[in-house]
Amino acid sequence: MRLIGLAVVLALGLMLAPLAVEAQQQGKVARMGYLGGVPAANPLREAFLQGLRDLGYVEGRNVVIEYRFDEGKLERLPALAAELVALEVDVILAVNTAAAVAAKQATRTLPIVFAATRDAVGSGLVTNLARPGGNVTGLALLAPELVGKRLEQLKQAVPGLTRVAALWQPGSQVEGTDRDMLKGAEAAARALGVRLQIVEARGPADLNRAFSDITRARAGALIVLGGSMFSNERSRLVGLAATNRLPAVYPLTEYVDAGGLMSYGPNLADLYRRAATYVDKILKGAKPGELPIEQPTKFQLVINLKTAKALGLTIPQSVLLRADQVIE
Repeated sequence: MRLIGLAVVLALGLMLAPLAVEAQQQGKVARMGYLGGVPAANPLREAFLQGLRDLGYVEGRNVVIEYRFDEGKLERLPALAAELVALEVDVILAVNTAAAVAAKQATRTLPIVFAATRDAVGSGLVTNLARPGGNVTGLALLAPELVGKRLEQLKQAVPGLTRVAALWQPGSQVEGTDRDMLKGAEAAARALGVRLQIVEARGPADLNRAFSDITRARAGALIVLGGSMFSNERSRLVGLAATNRLPAVYPLTEYVDAGGLMSYGPNLADLYRRAATYVDKILKGAKPGELPIEQPTKFQLVINLKTAKALGLTIPQSVLLRADQVIE
């Protein structure tokens, strides 16, 4: 009898052991790092958090997020990335190329997911889009490839346009990406028969001077090439374009939401939501080096007719019919 009782206990133990392990895994609290951006309310960060919630992660319940914001000061990123590595988080979400590069320089072992990068290969984050290798993966913006298309959309929206200013932030990306964006803008300008004026703005303090240079050169419109500082300062940037009566095309919809004239590119909020699926896969055991870089397949043309009216600009009907969204 004693032997039978022992056998029953052992059998029950073997049956319950997997259930106990599963319950323990389900109760595990994931710990992740969030690197880059600003602490103020941010629709893109909220999109990422919503993506996590859709997958069953609730901040403070089954996932703890260690935030490290650079507040627009990219030079702070290496130290902030090192802090997250020291905390031994399970995965780091890098909000842009600069944050991802800083994270990769800080660790070659902790998984890193970038929410949106302009050139994953050119920036040295990965060697191959289909099979990244290493500890980094994420989603791409295709910024250099889209510069020419944005300039084309701007010229079609502003009939008779002959001079365009291109505003860029040196050092906001890696050197190769910056160079590719400028080359793309110059090649598109030549093909479209417009003169391009390159204007630099390294920080917020340079914006007023940059717009003074643009108006002195009598540019008829503006293309913003992208940069983390521009994104953080988008309300001010849009305001300066309005004050100087400059029709402008931007890389992201968020600029148009802030009052900009038009944008062409992928939906950034969707990319941030999708980044949550990469984080989820890694937390469940996937290796980042085996997760292909996801590239956008849909691009949105968004036009703000209120801004066009304020500028005294009539957008051709042919352009409006192509728009994915028109703000009236």
